[in-house]
Amino acid sequence: MFVNTENKLIWKNGSFENWDDSNIHVLSHTLHYGTGVFEGVRAYMTSTGPAIFRLKDHTQRLFDAAEKLNIKIPFSFEEVLDAQCKILTQNKLNEGYIRPIVYLGNEGLGLRANNLSVNVAIAAWEWPSYMDPDAKKNGISIIKSTHSQYENPLHSGNKIIGTYFQNTMALHEALEKGADEALMMDVNGFISEGSGENIFIVKNNIIYTPTTDHCLNGITRQSVIKIAKDSEYSVVEKDLTYSDLISCDEAFFTGTAVEITPISKVDKSIIGNGARGKITLELQKVFEQTVSGNNSKYQNWLTFTN
Repeated sequence: MFVNTENKLIWKNGSFENWDDSNIHVLSHTLHYGTGVFEGVRAYMTSTGPAIFRLKDHTQRLFDAAEKLNIKIPFSFEEVLDAQCKILTQNKLNEGYIRPIVYLGNEGLGLRANNLSVNVAIAAWEWPSYMDPDAKKNGISIIKSTHSQYENPLHSGNKIIGTYFQNTMALHEALEKGADEALMMDVNGFISEGSGENIFIVKNNIIYTPTTDHCLNGITRQSVIKIAKDSEYSVVEKDLTYSDLISCDEAFFTGTAVEITPISKVDKSIIGNGARGKITLELQKVFEQTVSGNNSKYQNWLTFTN
């Protein structure tokens, strides 16, 4: 995943340091208890230069998540925005993946520890494709995971480090069984999400997606809902069953990493005709136009770094 790290920099607590020298203390509170927050952000090369997709929205979610954990980020919103732009420039990246993380220091350990330092770091690296490049055309196979998305109200609107254990277990279970991704159910038996993606299904030209009671309200999810409604499709947020999924006409995942990726197979069931559906393709085209800077309608979703 990481290449040429000897020439890369990481922004940490207001200054840049060499990638290979960047570290945290083994007794960082976050390492032991998951008390931290993070984001996943994408930058794209557009016709007018590098741009970060929905940077302000991602950064706002980072601050909101920190606030819910009673963590005060020691930098302003604008400073964190600026640092994410600068990390791309410093690493000479026209496009790639950006990972801001907020974590606690090592001044104390245990659940009662308080008055801990708050640290902010931002890394950026090349991101050619999260999955097989052909996945966006041919679709991926997923399996219903034995790991459910546990009930945690913090998870629906935030990327909190300690809430991702189940997701990690679900993905590795799926990979070990030969699938590309996992399908996670919620505590009530309804569809939640993938291990790191939101899910949509299409039935009779109506688009459905689970409510965010038990899944992340992803920023790509929000973008796709907006694009779909602007394209005059009906989008319904509701509890979805496994039967709804395997009987649908189309299905796809959304996320910063996967963008819009069709689902062609769920366990032993073929979705639709086993290939990317018409509506999925239409949404993909608009999304790709948007992130490449070729759709003026959503130009405000891009923050140019030059």
